[in-house]
Amino acid sequence: MVISNTSGVLKKFKRTAWPFQVTFQTPLRDLERFVAAILAAGDDWQSSVVVIDEIVFEAKNLKALENADFAVDQIQTGCSISAEGNSEISKLLRAALSDWLDFLFVPMPKPFVIYADHDEYTTFFAASKSNLNRVADSLRHNGFQMVLNYQRKF
Repeated sequence: MVISNTSGVLKKFKRTAWPFQVTFQTPLRDLERFVAAILAAGDDWQSSVVVIDEIVFEAKNLKALENADFAVDQIQTGCSISAEGNSEISKLLRAALSDWLDFLFVPMPKPFVIYADHDEYTTFFAASKSNLNRVADSLRHNGFQMVLNYQRKF
């Protein structure tokens, strides 16, 4: 995993008009299955990036990641952490969801993107209904709670 400074990524994301979105409650006690259901909906991603929007409390889980090629003091608002391969992607997403952060998760290829917040909401954004349904169906099938009538606005 590699960390870098990415200016402008969050601004561009927040200005993008995403036609489709759905939000799920982040199950902190069941992140392993939650992340597995998300990855199952992906198209065998090659890489991903987590871009940190806000750090509410120290990012202990991100700092504890194995195979991380960065110093712990580099984790700050605006930085991005990239991962390659399903195993690293899974570890990165699980660590980010378990810390008190607001962040953007962008897989490659990107059928959808995720914005998760420290209030334990995980919102999926997609350009097509079919891409959004793929991840929403996977999560619902695994028993995860969708937040009805929630629209994330930036």
